[in-house]
Amino acid sequence: MTDTDRFEPLRRRFLSLGLGEIAAAVVFAVVPTALPFITSDGAESALWFALSPLLFVLVQGGVYWLIARNSLPGPIPRAVAHLYRGLRILDPIVLVGSAIGIAVTWPGPSVSAFVVVVVWLFAVAEYVNYFHIRLSYPWAVWAGQVGRWSTPRLLRDLRRA
Repeated sequence: MTDTDRFEPLRRRFLSLGLGEIAAAVVFAVVPTALPFITSDGAESALWFALSPLLFVLVQGGVYWLIARNSLPGPIPRAVAHLYRGLRILDPIVLVGSAIGIAVTWPGPSVSAFVVVVVWLFAVAEYVNYFHIRLSYPWAVWAGQVGRWSTPRLLRDLRRA
């Protein structure tokens, strides 16, 4: 069996993960902004401050999976690893900046405010999932796996590159 054959299932999985993250970014960019209560609460700006880091991290994740797919069986290219090391530092700055933007444009107590907080916390979770501790698992095994504090694939690739 050649390396190409041996890694084909993993390549398909990485393609699925990459396209899935990019599709999720598109959905998050479109759907929440189309909710009528966001407009009626005047929460559009706060929502965009919450969405921005989420979209940024989701696209980073999607691109990473596509690059990792093409790099198998080795690690991601060294230049890409340098970029992602920089993003690992930049992402928390973006998260803090967006939190400040949310505070400045806070819509007040409302359903929209709840949505804004949930979206921002999801951005934090995605950042942690890619750069610190793996949080994402299939539902069937999530409860048993998440407490194991596994190292995310991206972080392992950064260490190998």
